[in-house]
Parts: sequence; C-alpha cells; structure tokens
Amino acid sequence: MISLETPRDYRENPFIVIWEVTRACALKCLHCRAEAQYHPDPRQLTFEEGKRLIDQIAEMNHPLLVFTGGDPLARPDLFELAQYAIEEKKLSVSMTPSATPKVTQAAVEKAKQVGLSRWAFSLDGSCADIHDHFRGTVGSYATTMRGIGYLKEMNIPIQVNTTVSRYNLHDLEQIAEKVKEMQAVLWSLFFLVPTGRGMEKDMIAPDEHEAVMKWLYQIQQQMPYGVKATEAPHYRRVVLQAKRSANKSSATFEPKRTDVLGRAPKGVNDGDGFVFISHIGEVYPSGFLPLACGNVREDSLAHIYRHSPIMNNLRDKSQLKGKCGVCEFNTVCGGSRARAYAVTGDYLESDPYCAYIPPRAKEGKVFL
Repeated sequence: MISLETPRDYRENPFIVIWEVTRACALKCLHCRAEAQYHPDPRQLTFEEGKRLIDQIAEMNHPLLVFTGGDPLARPDLFELAQYAIEEKKLSVSMTPSATPKVTQAAVEKAKQVGLSRWAFSLDGSCADIHDHFRGTVGSYATTMRGIGYLKEMNIPIQVNTTVSRYNLHDLEQIAEKVKEMQAVLWSLFFLVPTGRGMEKDMIAPDEHEAVMKWLYQIQQQMPYGVKATEAPHYRRVVLQAKRSANKSSATFEPKRTDVLGRAPKGVNDGDGFVFISHIGEVYPSGFLPLACGNVREDSLAHIYRHSPIMNNLRDKSQLKGKCGVCEFNTVCGGSRARAYAVTGDYLESDPYCAYIPPRAKEGKVFL
C-alpha cells in the first residue's frame, strides 16, 4: 500500500491516478468537464483492458486510484474492477458516482463489500434550488442526501466535492456547515476551469479566488473535516503566507489531516504527481488539461507519465512564464496549468486567476 510518510518522486510515479471509467451519466451538469452523455461510448476501455491498466497503475508504487466519469455506476463491471484493484493489486480505491437513481442501498453495500476506501459525492449548493440548478437535474439534491444516508449506515468515509462558481459563491458558508452535518472526512473544493461545459463567465474573479482561499484556511482550523483545493495550487501559497504572518518563520504547507487518504505529503499539480486516463485510454496531465500525452492501448502508463514532453515540461517549474515564472512560491504552487491553458492557450503561462503579484513582478522583471 502507499506510504504517506516519504514523499515520492513525482518524476517517476504519480501520487494519484484518476480513471474516467465511462462518459455515461444521467445528469446534465453546467460545468461538466467530460461533457458526459447518456450512453456509454462503445470505444471505452473493456474489462480486460481495465484490468491491464490497473496492473500498470499498481506497478507505479501503488498510487491512490479514483474511479470517475461520467457516472462510474453507469459501468456494469465497476465493482468487479474495484475488487480486482483492491484485492488483487492492493490499491486504495475511491470513486465519485453521480447522484442518480443508480445510487441505491445495494450499490453502497457492494462498495462496502469490495473494500472501497471512500465515496465522494458532489454538493454544489446547501439547498435543492442551488444544487439542482448547477447539476441540471431536478431531484439531484434529494438523491445526494439519500446517498449520504446510505454511506453513514455502512460507515463508508464520505468526501464532499464542491465546484466553486459564481452560482454558489454566496452559499459556501452554508455548504461548509452542511458538510459538517454530513460527518464528511474531507471537503474538496474544485475551482472552476473553463473546459468541457464549464464557461469562463461562470468563474469567480481573481480577487474572489483569493478571498475564498483565505476563508478556507480559517475553515480548515474550525471544522472537524479536512479541506482540499483542486485546480487551485495557490491555496498552498495562501496557507504559507497566513502561517508566516502569524510569526511562524519555519512555516511549511501542512494541511489538516483528519484522515490521510488523498492528502499528498507534498503538493500535486497537473502532470506533477497527478495523471488522468480517459474512458478511451488517453492519458492527460489532468482531466481539466485536455492535452493528450499518449494512450494506454499503445504504450504503458509509466512510460507516458515519465517520458511525455508535456508531462516533463509541467514538472519543470523553470519553464513557467509570466509572473508564475518569477514567483517565489512557484515550486510550492506553480499555478493551475489547466486554467492557464483554458484561458490563454499556453499551459506554461501564468494562472490568470491568481491575484498574487510576486515582488519580482512588481520590480518590473516580468510583463504582467
């Protein structure tokens, strides 16, 4: 099993692998990265191909494995794949099913039976009006709450994912309380990247990103659950600055660890400790950075991850441009490479939604 004590070399092996097992999903979420469809793509990896992929993942020093979609539960062999990964390959496996009628008590019992490490549900509003609007499906909130109840009954650790957008910015405090009520172990906030169905007009402003992250740091101290930011590596910079301002001169980024699953001992970023495999086997730095680096039907995952020019560029912080290139936090943060690509067309450009101006940029060392 993966050890969280010694940081792994992200040039060799990722900390976490996300596998989009299917594009099929019954929901029509406004922000859907996958642009999910109602029916499975006939080209998706077969069961045997999936097992071979799991073999390759395990060989990369047993990273965390997350089944995503679409809706993973739309794949009939999902639990067989999970059982193979957990029992045969000794991987820690989580999944992020959609809140659809497929979330039954029987499905949750099966997840418990095969040894699923965690079940993550999305919650994008503290009430049905906000959540269902975002998810594009009336009744999604009620289905989520029912599913949470099943998970509590079976004592499966709960993770709550929230996509931060202009639609729910005003509701984040209420969502934080709802996550507490759910007895979740982790609240993972995804800062919107305009890819798939996600639109730039749906994003919050740079100064709002900064304000939310500063607020998250306070929440991290107050709530019984851990807090994690996705596609917002500058949260690590915000935490460091907050600690240093509190006269902790030797401050390091150490997130609250109410549980350790999914909490990397050092920060991950797109292609740097993080890798994504699509339903048809294409390998990407992340699901939000749609630059194909290879396909597991043609090459091994390890070879693609270790030798892709794109992956290697992403791990070399000296290649970053603009203010990210001169930022004193770029080895800790590095900016969202996915957001830089989505907005500027260059995955090495500055993250345009980071409000921080590094001293060297202020000195005129870089064009802003």
